Amino acid sequence: MPRPLKWIARTFTVLVVLAVVLAGVGVWTVRASFPQLSGELKVNGLKGKVTVYRDESGIPHIYADSADDLFLAQGYVHAQDRFFEMDFRRHVTAGRLSEMFGSATLTEDKVIRTMGWRKVAEAELPLLGEQTRRYLDAYAKGVNSWMGRHKGFTAKSLEYAVLKLTNFGYTPEPWTPVDSLAWLKAMAWDLRSNMSDEIGRALAASRLPRERVEQLWPGYPFDTHQPIVTKGSVARARFDQDLEPGDDTGPGTGPTRPDTAALTRASEAMRAVPSLMGDPKGGNGIGSNSWVVGGRNTTSGKPLLANDPHLSAGMPSVWYQAGLHCRTKSAQCPFDVTGFTFSGVPGVVIGHNDAIAWGFTNLGPDVADLYLERVKDDSYSFMGAWKPLTVRTETIKVAGGDPVRLKVRETMHGPILSDVMEDVKDTLPGTATAFREQADAVALKWTALEPGRTADAIFALDAAQDWQQFRLAASKFDVPAQNLIYADTKGNIGYQAPGRIPVRSRGDGTWPVPGWTGEYSWKSTIPFDELPSVYNPPEGYIVTANNAVIDPGRYPHLLTKDWAYGYRSQRILERVQSALKDGKVDAAAMSAIQQDTQNGFARSLVPKLTDLKVVGPTRDARELLRGWDYSQGAGSSPATYFNSVWRHLLIETFNDDLPEGAWPTGGDRWFEVVRVMLDSADDPFWDDSRTEAKETRDDMLRRAMAMAYDELSARLGPDPKSWHWGDLHSLTLTNQTFGTSGIAPIEWLFNRGPFPVGGSDDAVNAAGWDVQKDYTVGWLPSMRMVVDLADLDRSQWINLTGASGHAFHDNYADQAPLWVDGRTIPMLAEEESVRKAARNTLTLRP
Repeated sequence: MPRPLKWIARTFTVLVVLAVVLAGVGVWTVRASFPQLSGELKVNGLKGKVTVYRDESGIPHIYADSADDLFLAQGYVHAQDRFFEMDFRRHVTAGRLSEMFGSATLTEDKVIRTMGWRKVAEAELPLLGEQTRRYLDAYAKGVNSWMGRHKGFTAKSLEYAVLKLTNFGYTPEPWTPVDSLAWLKAMAWDLRSNMSDEIGRALAASRLPRERVEQLWPGYPFDTHQPIVTKGSVARARFDQDLEPGDDTGPGTGPTRPDTAALTRASEAMRAVPSLMGDPKGGNGIGSNSWVVGGRNTTSGKPLLANDPHLSAGMPSVWYQAGLHCRTKSAQCPFDVTGFTFSGVPGVVIGHNDAIAWGFTNLGPDVADLYLERVKDDSYSFMGAWKPLTVRTETIKVAGGDPVRLKVRETMHGPILSDVMEDVKDTLPGTATAFREQADAVALKWTALEPGRTADAIFALDAAQDWQQFRLAASKFDVPAQNLIYADTKGNIGYQAPGRIPVRSRGDGTWPVPGWTGEYSWKSTIPFDELPSVYNPPEGYIVTANNAVIDPGRYPHLLTKDWAYGYRSQRILERVQSALKDGKVDAAAMSAIQQDTQNGFARSLVPKLTDLKVVGPTRDARELLRGWDYSQGAGSSPATYFNSVWRHLLIETFNDDLPEGAWPTGGDRWFEVVRVMLDSADDPFWDDSRTEAKETRDDMLRRAMAMAYDELSARLGPDPKSWHWGDLHSLTLTNQTFGTSGIAPIEWLFNRGPFPVGGSDDAVNAAGWDVQKDYTVGWLPSMRMVVDLADLDRSQWINLTGASGHAFHDNYADQAPLWVDGRTIPMLAEEESVRKAARNTLTLRP
């Protein structure tokens, strides 16, 4: 070989060898943290042998002889699969993200420190029952045992290897029970009821008179969309499900009525707050579905229960599937439970045990109020006097930088959030011109900032054996308040509203209120026994989907005025009733309802669109809507065009009238707003204030149709029949930390997708998107479950991603394609079935 060619060959050989070595190092780094799933391990703290069976999806079923060993093993197994996620979550809830990621997360830390989530969790721990504290301790021991075995950063998770590139000195701390409790605050924040609506009203009022603002938050359509509880009221300090209006209810206060004299004036002060407290999920479409059908309406003669909570599209999923089983049930070890858990929290949150099943949707009561405050130095005004603020200083450590000291101030109403952001502080005084004296600050009063006993409720639910024990567990579920549905193996079904829900002295919680007058304080909370509940209703089924719980005309307490508007719940109800007309319901029918993609608003809007005279290519696109059944599958051309028309209609109709923070994002509130406006061709909102002409309804409908065609033809081609909804409406599973790093190779490591998906805002299959951004999916059914109380092994479930949090592990995203296709996998519970399905068996020994 000539000399130059030899040199090239040798260089190429060296490069190939280096590439192979680097690839080998990369593979080793990725796989170094994969957990041991078979054989034996010694685990510190165990008192007896624990067996962990895992099926092909990597879902663990844990068997132990004592409750302490059971939850210790759960902590170990959670850490095996999801420790980085757990570590990240506890830094979020403690306001310590900057210790991991530097100054980029300083704003988030300031907000969380100001609210004091971690401090509330610390105060909760001594309030919990002795058993709960013991279980939390055991769980922490399991996590720490795993940490002790996996000391190097590559042994923990690939994310730590990436983190070391920018924060070499970071080392995770031992796990504590408070780390587990604090995560419940994060969930309460994500499900914090109407706070975004409260801010939105105030922002809208900066541009519009009150009556036009109220038009954007219409009342719940009780005449067309059924509430969860259709009968009953409070009598003699208890909710009676059979009570009818006009019956003797005994002494009571009557329904709470809004008093809004001061609220209209208060809105200007809130203009900057969304930059601090914006909806983390991006819209109003977030919710959940759950329903239960009693045995007389099912093919098996026993109840069926379905649940699919809607949360953000994260990687890995917020849920972790598991079974927790005492080998011999007893008072000391009462658990035989299978369901969805949170990594970092012991117990099962949603699922079933050997006797009952339960599901959650967000009840959405108004449990938070924003108080406008007058502040001077370190005092605040209250009823004509100046009271001292409660002041503390927080020190936030910042990776790669100096610590940041944060002064946190609180009034009697709660922490002052407007201190956190400089732009809020600078703009707030100038926006409070409606007050005789200026408002200087915004404080938050929120039930989740008061210590509670929700952790007790988790273990009580897991062990409950009947309706009475279930309700006792629900009575401990303080925040977030959830609609709880119930079924048992004896054939009973039920519904219970739990939660710490305030009773206000004045006002209805829909607007920010002045804190200095003393008129808007919270008097008490609604007693648990007076919260709505239903047991074995005569119709034989119960449907919840964040719709109104009960008509306020028959109920003496104010839960909220900001429900979801019932489009999903009514569609589920229609599907259940239709199935019952043809016979009885089976598990396949329940799963099919979860996949329903019908757009509940299309039946109102499409006739208006098809009645209009249009010309050119818009007419060809509109032909897609004729004969459309309103379903929104990933391959649907009509759904593509309709949703684009809907997007442009909202933007063109409302953006000109509202400040950016109040722009429509989609969802069923806007369904109701536009539904009413469709009957008023000259409603002022139709007019585009940016033009000299006066636009009407038909002008805006034509404009939206034309803009939709222009957008879709540019993105998907000129032939409307070739448009597919999933080409726009796609899901990318984005890692919660490095998935948005902006560095393509790192995002490739941790993200998965995109996947084309069907559904849309407030379809039952609620794959939501924000009309102001794009069609990409931002929130969705985070899991799906159908429990068969006739044979628990016939139950089905699916997670959004997979059991593992380790990128490139076989179970990192293996359930995602099944989820996209609407498929489920067996939710096994019986030990014999679990053993037969096991692909790996791990024995943990002391």
